[in-house]
Amino acid sequence: MSGQSITDRIAAAQHSMTGSAISKAVCKATTHEISGPKKKHLDYLIHCTNEMNVSVPQLADTLFERTANSSWVVVFKALITTHHLMMYGNERFIQYLASRNTLFNLNNFLDKGALQGYDMSTFIRRYSRYLNEKALSYRLVAVDFTKMKRGIDGVMRTMNTEKLIKTLPIIQNQLDALLDFQANPNELTNGVINAAFMLLFKDSIRLFAAYNEGVINLLEKYFDMKKNQCKDALDIYKKFLYRMTKLSEFLKVAETTKGPYLAPSSLLEALEQHLASLEGKKTKDFSADTRANTLSSAVSSLSNTGMSFSRMDEKEKQQALEEEQARLQALKQDQRLKEIGMQTPSASPTMQPMSSANNHNSSMDPFC
Repeated sequence: MSGQSITDRIAAAQHSMTGSAISKAVCKATTHEISGPKKKHLDYLIHCTNEMNVSVPQLADTLFERTANSSWVVVFKALITTHHLMMYGNERFIQYLASRNTLFNLNNFLDKGALQGYDMSTFIRRYSRYLNEKALSYRLVAVDFTKMKRGIDGVMRTMNTEKLIKTLPIIQNQLDALLDFQANPNELTNGVINAAFMLLFKDSIRLFAAYNEGVINLLEKYFDMKKNQCKDALDIYKKFLYRMTKLSEFLKVAETTKGPYLAPSSLLEALEQHLASLEGKKTKDFSADTRANTLSSAVSSLSNTGMSFSRMDEKEKQQALEEEQARLQALKQDQRLKEIGMQTPSASPTMQPMSSANNHNSSMDPFC
């Protein structure tokens, strides 16, 4: 099926009659057309989140209503639109989602009647769980890990030990939910799932960058921790190594990396030996110099990993900036052509659809 269905057009007409511009824009962003939501509709909805007179609960509830549809296309696009607003909309949108007791309840969703329905329903269930986890993370720490300040003076690098040990498992849970999407290249077969995967890819870069910086901070503090803290930190680090391997596999699908990012295995032994010594067990003799060198090597390795992810993130941001500049340039060119047409009184009828109604055609109009 391509283009808007009759159901889509009827729904849009109903929203036009009731005067609900938000509902109509959501409807148009989540049509039955097997392609990602159109940029002009997403741009309009982002604009809405920045308008104080717009009800964010109404916007969110309209998206939730679309996930009650029986079509995998509509439901998937509603999730993509929600994710897009969580990433690029005003923070009050994700704040509202985090304040709700429940978000998406799609664990049993299954579209039996449509082409690709069974396959895409699996990814819808996984995707909805990730968005739920992303909102839960915000509720627990009041910050979006993908947007926090990074670098040597960033949030995760300067966090104290107690808070760090509580925060890193929250990042781990969100990353687990993201990596559980588990799409293979041969499963990225349409514009809808591709749009979802690209948002997940962008989140994975920024989420892991925060995770990585938190682990660097953890390692730097490890040998000064109390015994119980060392236990927690060691468990966090073991899980971190496992997730590095899983993330590498995820990034291979996006064809953005050629090999896994790994921390030196020798560090794990040093951490285990230190904890054993605190517990009064017999351990290998690790000199202070050996321990310091091992830690320094691991921190250096992870720092290089962090730089790689930062470069990937900057590349994504630069590409988005170039796309936005190209869009603005096209709008300016279109406006110049309209002005030229309006200044030409002898223009033929084919050159005169420059009525006042058409002059409102802009990227902020979801109905263009």
